Amino acid sequence: MPTAPLPPDAVPAHDRAYLRQLLSQRNQSEGRVAEIDAAIEHAFVRTVAMLVLDMCGFSRITARHGIIHFLAMVHQMEQAARPAIAGNGGEVVKQEADNLFAVFSHPEQALEAALDIGRALDAMNAVQPPEAALQASIGIGYGPTLVIADKDLFGHEMNHACKLGEDIAGPGEIYLTGNACQA
Repeated sequence: MPTAPLPPDAVPAHDRAYLRQLLSQRNQSEGRVAEIDAAIEHAFVRTVAMLVLDMCGFSRITARHGIIHFLAMVHQMEQAARPAIAGNGGEVVKQEADNLFAVFSHPEQALEAALDIGRALDAMNAVQPPEAALQASIGIGYGPTLVIADKDLFGHEMNHACKLGEDIAGPGEIYLTGNACQA
């Protein structure tokens, strides 16, 4: 027999283990889906702006200079991005390969951080050879998002921000979702 969802104050907010427990209960308790969904939403959903940064040129640069060279470039990107994010009230949620994900209270903060990142990358590029130029594309979204243990983000706007930052925006471009523009 499935147990009742734990009250949100019984576990640390945004705890991944608690989410897994609720998802297991949801999968085993068809009659309680709405109740469990409400518990998940209460514990994990926050309205946030998210910034998704993707470095440009991974395949080309690693083929030409090797993975260590590209990882050194990723490290430089971090040195540009993290202070810009923190300086605009954001928090880096995670970094995977050449992607960086951050959250903010409002899209204006994310946009200012993106602009600051661009300026920092331009400053770095001014003193580097062209083949070492750091380029990034950025997508920004805004809306209800499942924030899991401050280490992961899930939701419709997060998906759109990823698509914009990773697939649509070109080097040096910043694209915003409709929700981010309207907020």
